[in-house]
Amino acid sequence: MKKPICFFLLSVLFCSQLQAQLPAAAIKELRKKEDSLKVYADSMINGLTAGKRFLSDSLFVKTFVRALVTKNSFQYKFDSLETISIQYPADSSFRIFTWQLKKDEYMYYQKGAIQMRTADGSLKLHALFDASMFTGKPNDSVRTKRNWIGAIYYRIIQKEHNGKKYYTLLGFDDFSVASNRKWMDVLHFDEASGEPLFGGPFISFAQDTGKMKNKIITRFNIEYKKEARTLFNYNPEMDLIIYDHLTSETDQPERKESYIPDGDFEGFKWTNGQWLHIDQVFNFKLKDGEYPRDALIKDDNGNINEKQLMEQSEKNIEKAKKKEAPKKKGN
Repeated sequence: MKKPICFFLLSVLFCSQLQAQLPAAAIKELRKKEDSLKVYADSMINGLTAGKRFLSDSLFVKTFVRALVTKNSFQYKFDSLETISIQYPADSSFRIFTWQLKKDEYMYYQKGAIQMRTADGSLKLHALFDASMFTGKPNDSVRTKRNWIGAIYYRIIQKEHNGKKYYTLLGFDDFSVASNRKWMDVLHFDEASGEPLFGGPFISFAQDTGKMKNKIITRFNIEYKKEARTLFNYNPEMDLIIYDHLTSETDQPERKESYIPDGDFEGFKWTNGQWLHIDQVFNFKLKDGEYPRDALIKDDNGNINEKQLMEQSEKNIEKAKKKEAPKKKGN
């Protein structure tokens, strides 16, 4: 059960050792560029005008590429760039940078780049171009770096099947003025060209009984009310991706901006090279004195109580962990 933690610690140690090997002159120059990058990164989000934000993005990209061209720049962590997400897989074979550019109150552009770790310290970089706004069916096709479905990634889950590595990316999308999205996409690399590919026949609903029964999709997302807090993350102890089951607070399922967590959880389990959907991760029987599920969704006035829902979600996860522990000890 401690294997994922060991991978993480080894990855952190590896990166620390690499940075220590950089020449002092290179570190000094990279820190200088990082100071400029911090200013541009902040302005991309907080600049008062769209023109200022777009100019800052242009300056950020140019300065960033100049920094990465430095030999062995993979060894430098850029950890002061608070508005730029930097994620490493367990094997540290690459790192992925993602960020967003605010156009206006209604739209954000996602930007990104993958830097590969190279043996000679030279730069191998894949720039990612967000094509989300140009597609109405983002879940139905394999994507390249030129038509990427943009997201700000916060987790990489490394898996393997038939000797090939797959990197599942979990990310956030500030989708619209009324709703957010969270994405699950599987990154892999073409064996011949080394080019990154996003998605494939990796999301399976083979065990479902509803309208999604036996469907396989290329990538997966949830969309929900802007103000709602949702869980969508990997639990290493259970080896599951777990996310909140959502329901429309206005009984209008066609309006994704009305969706909020209802206290139940769905998930995905890596099985034979696919993420197999689990309709209900946790099943609980009511004890004496407990209220049925509807009481967790609405307050005394019949209104949706989002704070109570979030608290219940967290309690359910803790209860599930305790419930699973005796089973694992007996195996």
